[in-house]
Amino acid sequence: MSRHYAGDCHGSSRNTGLVILATFLFIHGGLGQRVKVETEVLSYPGQTVNLRCSFNDPSGIQLTQVTWIYEPVEGERVNIAVYHPNFGAHFPETPQKGRVTFVTNPPSLPNPSIQISDVKMSDEGKYICEFATYPSGNELGTTSLIMLAKPKNTAEAVTAVAGTKPAVVARCQSANGRPEALISWVTTANGNASTVPKTGADNMVTVVSEYLLVPTAADNGKDISCVVTHRTLTKPESFPMKLAVEYPPKVTIIGYDNNWYVGRTNVVLTCQANGNPQPLTVKWRILTGEMPDTVVLKEAKLTVLKVDEAVNTTFICEVKNRLGTGKEQVTALVREPPTNPSNAGVVAGVVIGSLLVLLLVAALIAVLVTRSRKQQQGYRGNGASDIKSRIFGGKKASKNGTGGGGVVSGGVGGGGGNNNGPVYVYNESAAHQGEKNNHHQPLNVGGAATTPSAQDILLSNELDEAERMKFDELEEEDERYDHFAGGAPILQLRPPQEPEDMIGGYLDDDMESQRDGSVISRTAVYV
Repeated sequence: MSRHYAGDCHGSSRNTGLVILATFLFIHGGLGQRVKVETEVLSYPGQTVNLRCSFNDPSGIQLTQVTWIYEPVEGERVNIAVYHPNFGAHFPETPQKGRVTFVTNPPSLPNPSIQISDVKMSDEGKYICEFATYPSGNELGTTSLIMLAKPKNTAEAVTAVAGTKPAVVARCQSANGRPEALISWVTTANGNASTVPKTGADNMVTVVSEYLLVPTAADNGKDISCVVTHRTLTKPESFPMKLAVEYPPKVTIIGYDNNWYVGRTNVVLTCQANGNPQPLTVKWRILTGEMPDTVVLKEAKLTVLKVDEAVNTTFICEVKNRLGTGKEQVTALVREPPTNPSNAGVVAGVVIGSLLVLLLVAALIAVLVTRSRKQQQGYRGNGASDIKSRIFGGKKASKNGTGGGGVVSGGVGGGGGNNNGPVYVYNESAAHQGEKNNHHQPLNVGGAATTPSAQDILLSNELDEAERMKFDELEEEDERYDHFAGGAPILQLRPPQEPEDMIGGYLDDDMESQRDGSVISRTAVYV
C-alpha cells in the first residue's frame, strides 16, 4: 500500500511544501473542523489502503455514531461502514463489502479508521468520515483515494509518402495508465500533434498522440521525439525517432566542365540520385540515336574514351524506384582542340628561365666592372681643405735613401732621376702655412720653387718631436699604400709646356682624390 498526503502530485516523491500543506489540512479540524482525515491517499491496484479518521477534542460533545460514505467519480454516494457504540459495526452491500473493515476491533468511536484490501481502480473516489454528535449535529471530513497505474509507453515513426496533404508521420501511445498521461513532441519538423485519451476497463486510460505534417523529401530523416509525463514516473520518458518520408528519385549529373575538345580522353559523367526507397536502376541514353562507340557505361558512370563529333549530343540519366522515375540531362558541346596545349607550359618555362639567366649574367658583369674600376682608381678618401697628394710608383725606398724623395718636374726626378720613386706635391696654401709655422724656405729644384720633402725636413733636425711623430706616421702610411699598389711603375703623359695651373708637373684638373688622402692622375698610364 502506498499513501501520500494532500498536495503530493508525483507518486512516492514528496515535496516539503506539500507535506506542510497536507499537515495543515490534516489538523484543520482543530482550527474550526474537529474531524481529522488525510486529504489524499494514493494507491496501486491490489494493495491495502488505510483511511484514517479521528474526532479532535470530543470534550463537551457526545459522539453517537460514525459513518463512512463512498462517493465514486461517477455515481451516487453509498454507505460502506457504520459503527454505533450500542449496535456495533455494520457493512452494507457495496462493491467494497468483504474488503472494508475497521482498523481496531472493537472500533473506537473517537478513532474510527478503516482499511480497504485488494483495492481496485473502481475504488477510486471520495471517502467521507461523518460523525453524529450532540448537540453540534453532524461533522465530517473527506479523503480522496487516487488509484495509480503505471502506463505502458510506446512510440514509432510512421512512413509517409511525400505529397500535398497532411499525413501522420509519428505515433506515441501511453496505454492503461491512471491518471491520464501527458504527451508532448520535440522536433524541427513543421507540423502539429493530435492527442486523444480513451478510458478503458477498470477506469484505465490510454492516451494516443499522432504527429501530422505535409511530408516532403526534406523531412526525411529529421529527428522527432515523443515525451511522456506521468504521475508514476520519476522523470519524463522520451522516445527519439527519425521521420521516414518516401519520395521518387532526385537526379543530378556531375563531371561536365564545358571543355570537351576533339582528342580529349577519358572524360567522365556521374549520375547521382537519392530517393526513398533507394533507387533500383540507373539507365543512360542519348537524346537521339544510339550511344557512340567511344562511350563506356558502368553503373552510374559514363566514360568517353576519346572525344569526337559523335559525342556532341545530349546525355540523359534515368533512375527508378518503387514510387517513380527521376531523370536529368546534360548537353555536351565538342570544341576544336587548343593550339599546342601541351607546349604552352614548356614555352613559358623556357622564357622565364632565359630571363633569369640574363639577369644573373647582368649582375655578374656589373660586379666585375665595379671591381675593375676600383682596382684601377684605388680607394677614394675623405677630402680636406688643404689638398695634399702623393702619387706612388714602384717600391718605396725613402728610408734607404735610394727612392725619389724630391719633386718630379718635366719627368726629371729630384733624388736621382728615378721615376719609380714617390712624388710629393703641395699646393701654395700648404707651402705658405709651412713657411709661416716652420720658417723654412722653398727648395729650388730645376729652377722652380718647391716645398721641401718630408725626408729633407726630418734630416734638417729643425722640427720638434711631435712633428717628427706626425711625419713618421705619414711614412708608415706610405708603406701600406705601397703594399697595396703592387709596385707598378707609372708612365706619365704630359704636355710639352707646363701651364700655369700645373702642380709639380701635373694638371690640377687632371688629379683625382683617393680615400687615403692621396691623388692620382687620370692621364697617367700604369705599366
